[in-house]
Amino acid sequence: MQTNDKPASSADKMEKIVSLCKRRGFVFPGSEIYGGLQGFYDFGPLGVEMKNNLKQLWWQWMTREHENIVGLDGAIITNPKVWEASGHVKSFVDPLVECKKCHHRFKADDILVEKCPDCYGELTEPRIYNILVPTELGVIEGDKTRSYLRGEACQTIYLDYKNVLSSTRGLKIPFGICQIGKAFRNEVTPGNFLFRQREFEQWDLQWFCHESEMDKWFEFWKNERMNWYKSIFTHPENLGFYEHEKLAHYAKKAFDIEYTASPVGKEMEGIHWRGDWDLSNHAKFSGEDLSYFDAEKNEKFIPQIVETSGGVDRTFLFLMLDAYTEEEDRIVLKLNYKIAPYQVAVFPLLANKPELVAKAREIYNNLKKEFNVAWDERGNIGKRYYSQDEIGTPFCVTVDFETLEDKMVTVRNRDTMQQERVEINELKKYLFNSLKF
Repeated sequence: MQTNDKPASSADKMEKIVSLCKRRGFVFPGSEIYGGLQGFYDFGPLGVEMKNNLKQLWWQWMTREHENIVGLDGAIITNPKVWEASGHVKSFVDPLVECKKCHHRFKADDILVEKCPDCYGELTEPRIYNILVPTELGVIEGDKTRSYLRGEACQTIYLDYKNVLSSTRGLKIPFGICQIGKAFRNEVTPGNFLFRQREFEQWDLQWFCHESEMDKWFEFWKNERMNWYKSIFTHPENLGFYEHEKLAHYAKKAFDIEYTASPVGKEMEGIHWRGDWDLSNHAKFSGEDLSYFDAEKNEKFIPQIVETSGGVDRTFLFLMLDAYTEEEDRIVLKLNYKIAPYQVAVFPLLANKPELVAKAREIYNNLKKEFNVAWDERGNIGKRYYSQDEIGTPFCVTVDFETLEDKMVTVRNRDTMQQERVEINELKKYLFNSLKF
């Protein structure tokens, strides 16, 4: 059988990924039975498993494999003054143009010509449009408080910085606070599947340090994050840095980690030099002292911040694009073993043979205590293998008639399709070693 990779062209790969995601239960259009809602998606049975695996891997790496990093889970709605202090109310804006003929709206920055790209009609002059998502709190109409769903997850880290520092024994500069959480933006032009949504998930690290060490820590986290992404992508050569030339007034450096083979946008995570701008502004607007006292040096200062802020959903999309492989007669998702929705699938060779089903069920029940395991008894064994290949399952275990005699099963590798007989009592050990858990 031909096993050489046959990459899909970038022109049609996104369409194939969108189709696979819906057909196999990774991602569904939000509110689809009502015609959908642009910029919103639901993660299906396989998608939520893969996304949870991905988030768990990130969390483990951040909080277990690094010292002085603690976690947080901040509220989605905060005091509205937060977004005044952060500058979002004033400057979190996009210029919007509208076609006078078809009334389609576009971000002015995305339009390179003077005519509507859809119908070639005349466009309006740009209007400024704030992309924070407003909400109201209170029960009496006309007397409600205007607030916002958070436009970025990191602000709650700054709000709780002082609480974390005072409540966590032994925590001192330099240290980090990390978080995975939802953010909301009323994007003018959501699109390109999971790349640009109105509701999305971010993972953030805010690293607090002394001004004299900002250069060192910026370079450290820039390289750390790139190395982490390379460790989970099928083709790490498709990752690269993009250095921003236009910087925010508080920044000296800003880099994006990009998936360069993307047929849509490429940005996956930003590494940002935020300086002391955030804590200084929140101290000013709130009246709280957010400085740090270094007892060893007898020095009081506002910490500087290196931020690593990435898109969970974008990373999910890029991993799917990167893993998608077309071979002569099968489609395979060559996902990192730790991220795949299922690590192993268990089959009885024939579903109409009770003795095979019973033994396969026994193995399935034993394995699922340690691994995420799929059960499949539909169709012939070849179709079952290819079905698991398409969703990225690394190993398939088949119980056949020989199993009842020699207490061994057939284990098939997703990527090589090679099969190996393994003793049942050695199966867990074999899978742990193969999956590198």
